[in-house]
Amino acid sequence: MAQSGTKQPPSRISGQIIINELVRNMELGRLELGYSILVPCIFSIYLHPDDYARLISVQDIIREDAKRALNARVAEWNAKNSLLRRNAPRKTCRTARDWWIGFFADTENAVPPSDVEIHSELNEVDQPGYRGVKTTLIDRAPSVTSLRVSRDRESTRLQPDRIFAEIRYRDDSGPQTFLVTQNEVSVGRGAEDLWVDLAVYTTDESWREHMRLRRDASKGSFKITDLSRNGTWVNGRRLARNVEVALPERAEITLAQTLKLSFEARHE
Repeated sequence: MAQSGTKQPPSRISGQIIINELVRNMELGRLELGYSILVPCIFSIYLHPDDYARLISVQDIIREDAKRALNARVAEWNAKNSLLRRNAPRKTCRTARDWWIGFFADTENAVPPSDVEIHSELNEVDQPGYRGVKTTLIDRAPSVTSLRVSRDRESTRLQPDRIFAEIRYRDDSGPQTFLVTQNEVSVGRGAEDLWVDLAVYTTDESWREHMRLRRDASKGSFKITDLSRNGTWVNGRRLARNVEVALPERAEITLAQTLKLSFEARHE
């Protein structure tokens, strides 16, 4: 499936343009199922070699901002779905796995300067009847071959970010797993004007930003802070509000006595 984009190319490709195109690609690649909507979560980004070289030092920053933008867009869709009339079926947008974003320099003269070509998939395993999505910024047909994309992805082995911990829980959207790959994680219901890293779909008893986890990079240990008025419990013990305390490597975290999160630190 090929889609064309903006007709006039930008004077110079930027991180924000790449992020915008990633979000657009995800929107085009949605797959509606009976009770949920899957969105692409694996993205291969191809840039002209000159653009790739210019942005290589900030690719990690672009990647992190892109994940936040993708999460925010999914949260926006799910918030709108929750406002549907009572008898209408509610379909939750979700991914089959965590975001994976790979950058590649196009060495075969397929991608012009100041352009970006993005290939996305729902998962590592091909989905029956789903051919993936290819988008470009400039109004042209994608020219990087699917065989090359598969080869490049295989060469990277879809290496994920380093995982520091795992959080498992079940909210109104079903069972979920959140992999902690950053040193600070905010948790709550979130809102259009408030970003949280882990957005839970539950009752209003949970605050928009309910609690925060912070990892000590030098020691690899975690600490937790309750930011709510309805309380956060760790292994049955209520935390004092706005006081950071040590978090055990394995813990049951309860938000407002309504939602339980199973936390487990990982060590490589």
